Amino acid sequence: MIPEDLRYTDAHEWVRVTGDDADHVVRVGITDYAQRQLGDVVFVQLPEVGERTVAGVAVGEVESTKSVSDLFAPVSGEVTTVNQALDDQPELVNSEPYGGGWIFEIRLDEPVEQALEGLLDASAYGSLTNQT
Repeated sequence: MIPEDLRYTDAHEWVRVTGDDADHVVRVGITDYAQRQLGDVVFVQLPEVGERTVAGVAVGEVESTKSVSDLFAPVSGEVTTVNQALDDQPELVNSEPYGGGWIFEIRLDEPVEQALEGLLDASAYGSLTNQT
């Protein structure tokens, strides 16, 4: 399951544009592929609202019954919102990776098109994960 309307990183995060281009806000989560590799998610360390992110730099962690994995910022900007529901229900990352299991939102430092330029489309991500 690789939604066509998202962009992806090779570290298995996804990015969805949430508003119009003028807002420069995107929502971030981990992919279905990533959550299956992790197993049952038991804790998500969320970034802080107001925290500055740099693309490719760790901003949190996802802990599962198998391992702890860094959560990387796919784009640069400022964290505007975090998914507080994950504090009580981290398993949403498993059950709804592209819906209720989203992790945080970022207001981009640059226009959306520029910020997403280096990310993978669904086809490229499918090739990366052998899901074509």
